[in-house]
Amino acid sequence: MKKISQKGLDQDIFLKTLKNGLEVILIPYENKNNYFMTYATKFGSTITSFIPNNSKKMIKVPDGIAHFLEHKMFEQPSGEDPFTYYSQSGTGANASTSFDSTQYICYGTKNFKENLSYLIDYVNTPYFTDENVEKEKGIITEELKMYLDIPDFQIENELRKSIYKTNPRRIDIGGTVEEIEKITKEDLYLCYNNFYSPNNMFILIAGNFNVDEAINIIEEKLKDKPIIKLPKIKKVKEIDAVNKKEETIYSDIKIPKLGLGLKIPKKNINISSKVELDLYLSMLTSIIFGSSSEFREKLRSNKLINNLYTEWETTEDHKVLLLYASTENIEELIQEIKNELKNINMDEKAFERIKKVWIANEVKITDHIEATVGNLYDDIVRYNKVISNRTELIRKMKFSKLLDIISNIDMNNTSIVKMLPKDK
Repeated sequence: MKKISQKGLDQDIFLKTLKNGLEVILIPYENKNNYFMTYATKFGSTITSFIPNNSKKMIKVPDGIAHFLEHKMFEQPSGEDPFTYYSQSGTGANASTSFDSTQYICYGTKNFKENLSYLIDYVNTPYFTDENVEKEKGIITEELKMYLDIPDFQIENELRKSIYKTNPRRIDIGGTVEEIEKITKEDLYLCYNNFYSPNNMFILIAGNFNVDEAINIIEEKLKDKPIIKLPKIKKVKEIDAVNKKEETIYSDIKIPKLGLGLKIPKKNINISSKVELDLYLSMLTSIIFGSSSEFREKLRSNKLINNLYTEWETTEDHKVLLLYASTENIEELIQEIKNELKNINMDEKAFERIKKVWIANEVKITDHIEATVGNLYDDIVRYNKVISNRTELIRKMKFSKLLDIISNIDMNNTSIVKMLPKDK
C-alpha cells in the first residue's frame, strides 16, 4: 500500500491497486465519527458505441443505458432492496450517473464492515430479467418527463445541443423516452460485463475506519473477480465551432433565463497538464464572474442578474464554459457578457487574492469528509490519478500564463440560449 502525504495539507491518503486492477483510495480520519464510501465505474452516459471485449464489431447501445443500469443494480436476486438494507441500520445510500462515470454511495456512523461488504456484494450482483427491465422503463420514462418540465433542465439541454454537434454530451444523461424503450436485459448485461470490471472501477472511502480492515474486506470480496480486456470505445470527432449560435425557447417561467456556452479547442491552449489547465480556466471565471468580482458587482448594481452560475466541462478535444443566469433584462445582459469576454481586463491583485482563497479552501475541505471524497472522485475520473499537490500547483500559478491563455481563446465562439416566458 502506498501512503501519500498531501503537500500543504494535514491529511494522508492510502492507495492500493489490487491484482485485478481495482483502485482503492482510503482517507482515514481520527477526529470524525462518520464515514463516506463510493464504489464507482468509469462508465457514463457518453459511452454508447464500443467494441465488446469478446467481439470485433462496433455496436451501439441505447442512449441512457448507463443511468438505466444504475437503477437496475438496486434490483437483487434475493428481492432485498439495498436502500432498505441500509436504512434499517440508519445508514444513507445513493447512486448517480454522470457523463463519465457511475457511482454507488454509502455513508453513516456505524456498521462500517458490514456496509462496505454489502456495497461490494450488491454492485457485483447484477440481476436483470425481462420483467424487471420492462417495469423500470415506466419508472425512468416518468422521471424523464418530470425533468422535461423543469426550466433549468430545459435550458441546460438546449444549450448542450447548441454547443455540440456530434459529442454525446448533447444527449441527456437519462437518454430519451424513445431510446429507453429499446433497452433489453441483454443490453444491460453487455454493458455490465464490459464496464463493471475491477480494472475499470475504484473504491474511495473517507472517515473514521481502520485502513487495514477496509483493505482486507475489499481484497477478500474481490479476490475472484478477474481482469478483463476493456472494450474499445468509439471516438467521436467534434467540430471546433459551436453547433448553433443562438436559440430561443419558451417555458412556464416569470423571469427570463440565459444559457451561454463558450467552446474552446484544447489545441489553442499551450498547456499540456490537464490539472494546470483546469486551474487557470477556473481562475479566469473566478476573476470575471466570481462572487466578489467587479463585473458581477456591476451586473448586480445595474439589476441585470438575479443569479449567475458558471462551470467548466471537459471533452476529449474541447474545454467548454457553461454559464446560466436569470434576468429581467436578457438582451442587455447578453451584450454585457459578450463585451466582457471580448475585452477581458485582468487584475493581478485579484489573481493573487483568489490564489490565497483557494489554498485556504483546500485546507478547509480536508475537514469535510464528503467534500474530500468529491474532490478525489473528480481527480480519478478526470485525470486517472489522485492530485496530492494541488496547493503547490496553485502557489506556482503565474499571472503572465493566465494572460497568455486568454490571448489564445476565441471569445466569439459562443452559443446563446434564451428562455422566455410563454406569455411573451
